[in-house]
Amino acid sequence: MDIFKTPHAVPGDTRTPFAQHQCESCHGPGADHAKRLRFNQERPPIPAFGDNALWSEEKQNGICLDCHQRDQRMHWDGGTHQRQGVACADCHQVHVREDPVTVAQREAEVCSDCHRNVQVQSHQMSSHPMRFGDMACSDCHQPHGSLNTAMLKEPTLNDSCYSCHADKRGPFLWEHAPVADDCTNCHRPHGSNHPALLKQRPPLLCQSCHSRIGHPSISRGPDDLPGGRASPFLLGGSCANCHSKVHGSNHPSGANLSR
Repeated sequence: MDIFKTPHAVPGDTRTPFAQHQCESCHGPGADHAKRLRFNQERPPIPAFGDNALWSEEKQNGICLDCHQRDQRMHWDGGTHQRQGVACADCHQVHVREDPVTVAQREAEVCSDCHRNVQVQSHQMSSHPMRFGDMACSDCHQPHGSLNTAMLKEPTLNDSCYSCHADKRGPFLWEHAPVADDCTNCHRPHGSNHPALLKQRPPLLCQSCHSRIGHPSISRGPDDLPGGRASPFLLGGSCANCHSKVHGSNHPSGANLSR
């Protein structure tokens, strides 16, 4: 059986369930289930976990938390998943050799059972590589509860982003205010159909804050250009054709984030 190849079934380790009361450590006494039955008497089931459990979610989780209370699970009580009635067995499989939610390549599949909107975003044109198994949801989020917004592992969203994108951290001589404020002012962290996980394509994204009056980035139609060409200011990187250091610049002449 696969359970004997899991951390829960190591008889030589006194901390494991099998070193204590074996199956009964988690499933409770099995005497009623194992005893001889009278004619036409139905055998009582062993309390199980998951969808068909006899115990409430609180009771099920209490069995797990008797051992798994420390470290990353210390904020489970009062956390988002606990308040939403999520049971440990809804995400975890303890009778298999490898619990899928603990394997980076498969973790996103488990999370997407509930978070369908995030799954859709992760399959858009530009996204973090979660669907390829190169990144897991738990790289940014703490599923067992967190004191931070959206169960983030880091104190702020920007700190989460900086853990990989350290070159965007700053401080910069010339800062771009929306960048220092919140990365999601411009980016969608789970995926977007625009390049670089942007919420909109430039110049529309840039012009949501910056006035286009008197600036060459004003959109031009084909009638304004010889040969019916599109505006050169809307091609390539758009605003970033000139303002390439959009996250901030340390150049003495980089006040306009152009160098």
